[in-house]
Amino acid sequence: MNGSIRQLKPEEFQKCSDIWDLEKHAEMATRFLSELQSGNRLTWVYEQDGRFLGEISLVKEKDDPDYTVPGRRIYVSRLIVRRENRRQGVGKALVKHVVSRAAEMGYSEISIGVDMDNYPALRLYWQAGFRELLFVGEDADGKYFKLLKRLSP
Repeated sequence: MNGSIRQLKPEEFQKCSDIWDLEKHAEMATRFLSELQSGNRLTWVYEQDGRFLGEISLVKEKDDPDYTVPGRRIYVSRLIVRRENRRQGVGKALVKHVVSRAAEMGYSEISIGVDMDNYPALRLYWQAGFRELLFVGEDADGKYFKLLKRLSP
């Protein structure tokens, strides 16, 4: 892949429809945009030829101590890559980028939630160093893990 990763500006949020259906997931899209505008959500996009192929976010504060601890732990939220661009290194590049950014921001830990049956994502996160199990749970979407990666100081 020969794209680039850059931080998303709130006024560009609608362009994320290149990646996922904002209308179908209107409630989530509204929440994400609000968090982006408030500065609680920082989103990066993988862009190639003016088109967004993937996105990933870091959330500073979430009302869940497994996911965030102010000043110490930040949460990776919503890694998504366009279906036709999966398994081409886009997701790996985005994960590597946010891990680096979290460390630059002074965080010592980074967490993520992943569905137990999402084997490609589990493999990606394991390879990226998310190896500490924080929690096993189940919600409306099924069973999931909360995983942690400790960042080097």
